[in-house]
Amino acid sequence: MIYITITAAVVVLILLFTTFNMLRKNEKQEDILASYLMYLDRVSRVIELSDTRLQEIDAKGTFKSDDEVGFFFEQITQIQSILNEFQVKEVEINEKQEKEQK
Repeated sequence: MIYITITAAVVVLILLFTTFNMLRKNEKQEDILASYLMYLDRVSRVIELSDTRLQEIDAKGTFKSDDEVGFFFEQITQIQSILNEFQVKEVEINEKQEKEQK
């Protein structure tokens, strides 16, 4: 009977240690994930601001019509359109969270 009690106590201590260790690791990963999400949000805002600024600059179409400047401006707009695909969409994130809650 004493052996069973000692064995059970050792198993409980081992499970307590592993649970605490996994909890600590999980919290660290959550902190890392939160920092990544903040970084992605900042990058998304920069992309959005640069897209808005690019549209403001060529509101009259003067850069597109110039041959030499137009070539470089067209390349910049192509790069901006590629960057626009990498924006974090808050609508998609909110939809996924709502689906997970249901």
